[in-house]
Amino acid sequence: MSDPGGRPTIRSVAARAGVSKSLVSLVLQESPKVSPERRAAVLSAMDELGYRLDPTARSLAQGRTRAVGLVLDDLRNPWFVDVLDGLRPVLRAAGLRPVLAEVRSEPEAPQTFADLRVDGLVVIGTLPDLTLVEEVAVHLPVVLAGTRTPPGTDLDVVAGDDPAGVGLVVEHLLALGHRRIAHVGGSGPVGRLRREAFEAAVRAGGGTPLVAVAEMTEDAGHRAGLALLGDARRAAERPTAVLAANDACAVGVLAAAADLGLDVPADVSVAGYDDTSLARLRAVSLTSVDNAAREVGRIAGERLLARLEDPELPVGLRLVAPRLVVRSTTAPPPGRMTG
Repeated sequence: MSDPGGRPTIRSVAARAGVSKSLVSLVLQESPKVSPERRAAVLSAMDELGYRLDPTARSLAQGRTRAVGLVLDDLRNPWFVDVLDGLRPVLRAAGLRPVLAEVRSEPEAPQTFADLRVDGLVVIGTLPDLTLVEEVAVHLPVVLAGTRTPPGTDLDVVAGDDPAGVGLVVEHLLALGHRRIAHVGGSGPVGRLRREAFEAAVRAGGGTPLVAVAEMTEDAGHRAGLALLGDARRAAERPTAVLAANDACAVGVLAAAADLGLDVPADVSVAGYDDTSLARLRAVSLTSVDNAAREVGRIAGERLLARLEDPELPVGLRLVAPRLVVRSTTAPPPGRMTG
C-alpha cells in the first residue's frame, strides 16, 4: 500500500518483502537482530518500490535526532567562526547536524536544545551564567569550547592556553624595549585570566602594567584606547604599547590612536589576541596571538563524540598551545632602535 499521496510506506514495503512491519522497522534501525536474508529482502523491496526514508523518522526510530546544539555567546565575534570551522567538519563526518543558537538573543538556548532532544551540546565562548548548562549536562553530553569555568564546575572544557599566549606577546613587547605596557582587558572569566597573566608577565619582565577593563568589542577598545593614550599632559607617562584582550578590541585601540594623531607602531605598538580574520586583513596587519581556534573546535567536536559513545567519561580541561604572529603593528618604542 501507499499513502494518499502515492508514496510507498513501511506497510507496502513489508507486503512486497513478505515480512511484518516491525521487521521493516528493525531494518531501518539497523538492528543486528535481523537475518541477512530478510534484511536483503526488505532492502530489495524498498528499492523496487522507490521507498525513501524520512531522515527525521529514522532518527526518532533510533532514539536520536542526529543533531548537535551549538550555543554561541556572540555571533559578531569572528573568533567563533574559526572555532566553528574546526568543529563542524568533525560533527558532519560523524553524521551529525550542527544547529546554531546565540544566547545574546536566545538566553534559554541550552534548555531549548535539550527539549528538542539534540544528541549533544557544545557551548562556544563565555556565557553569563553556566547554571542552565550544568542542569542540561546532567542528562545530555556537553562540551565547553574556548572558555574557563569556576572551580567546582563539572563540565568538559577545551580552550587555548591563555596564560601561555599572553606570555608570548608580553615577551615580544619587552624584547622590543617596551616597559610601559597597557592592557585593555575583558571582565569575564577569559578576560580576567588574560588580565592576570598580563600583569604577572609584565612585572616579571621589569615593566609597569597599566590596565583598563572594558568589554571585548571594537567600541569598548576605542573608548579605552582614547582614555589610555589621550592625556597630552601626561605624554611622558603614556604607554608605548597596548595589548588588547582580543582582536576586535585591538581594532578599536588602533582607531583611537588614529583619532589622536598617533602613528602605529612608531608612537605606540598595538597587539591583539585570537588572530582572527580581522588581524589578518592587509589594511590592519595586527600582531596577535593565534589561539588555535580551529584546533579548539576540532578537539571539542572529538570530545563530544567520545562522550556520546561513553557518557560516563571523566570531565577535564584540555588546553591547546598558542603561537605569536608578529605583523606590522608592533615595533620598538619611540627613541629606541633595534640592534
